Amino acid sequence: MTTSLVTGGAGFLGSHLCDRLAREGHRLICVDNLVTGKRPNIAHHIERAESAGQGRRQEGAGFRFIEHDISTPLWIDEPVDNVLHFASPASPIDYLELPIQTLKVGSLGTHNSLGLAKEKGARFLLASTSEVYGDPLVHPQSEEYWGNVNPVGPRGVYDEAKRFAEAMAMAYHRVHALEVRIVRIFNTYGPRMRPRDGRVVPAFVQQALQDEPLTIFGDGTQTRSFCYVSDLIDGIVRLLASDVDQPVNIGNPTEMTIREFAETVIRVTGSSSTLSFHPLPVDDPKVRQPDITRARERLGWEPDVSLEEGLESTVAYFRSLLSGETSKPTGC
Repeated sequence: MTTSLVTGGAGFLGSHLCDRLAREGHRLICVDNLVTGKRPNIAHHIERAESAGQGRRQEGAGFRFIEHDISTPLWIDEPVDNVLHFASPASPIDYLELPIQTLKVGSLGTHNSLGLAKEKGARFLLASTSEVYGDPLVHPQSEEYWGNVNPVGPRGVYDEAKRFAEAMAMAYHRVHALEVRIVRIFNTYGPRMRPRDGRVVPAFVQQALQDEPLTIFGDGTQTRSFCYVSDLIDGIVRLLASDVDQPVNIGNPTEMTIREFAETVIRVTGSSSTLSFHPLPVDDPKVRQPDITRARERLGWEPDVSLEEGLESTVAYFRSLLSGETSKPTGC
């Protein structure tokens, strides 16, 4: 049985990744300090393990949760085949409130995760981000573009942490011949996003469901591209199984303005919301669109879920949260 360790495994993306790997027969070790991750995201795995008599780790057990801050060293007393490093605050509201923790998990956390992979002879996959491109001067963004990042701006704590993490991963690859995979994740959305994490999808959906004005920063002409979580996870799993040791963009190349996205959310939710415009935050990227040529050619991957289809599932999830219902896990 393949054993995969996922840092940040109780987070939005990490928990969906755990679901997919579990369905493919992986034994999972989920590591999370629960600062931004949530235990309910993995409760179904914990309950299944406990119902099978696996509340404590046993040989061959299917799921193990370790509450731990990966910014400090972690010892695992069993073989590990894959280490997938997804631990990090990922929304502006989080990394602006937790700047030092964000830098530590991107540097020390990456170092510790790489050291664990090296010690176990495991393959390492880094969850990087489109934010390594900063406010890009090249459009769309291909993996060859080096980016335009302000290292001393408020967003620099996240952007530079991820850029450092990529450099550290490649250093381990070159010096220690560690098998390394790097995914640059573009805007992703879906069930299990935190309601008030500061990102545009949960903000717009919740405001629309409550018929409140949708908050647009700037004039709404800045662009983004939105990838549904199941498409993203499929790309990540393909990358993990591939021989591609260079960064790979995974995201939906369909670009739209924030104003167009707001209008789409209003239409999908049937809301009577209006639009409310506010000043643009410092260093907010004006454009964001992935060039996914490498993913298409090397992984045979491209997104499949339409924006309307993905939004319907996401809206249903947030509607259940607002109504006080307990949502069942939605896997990828």
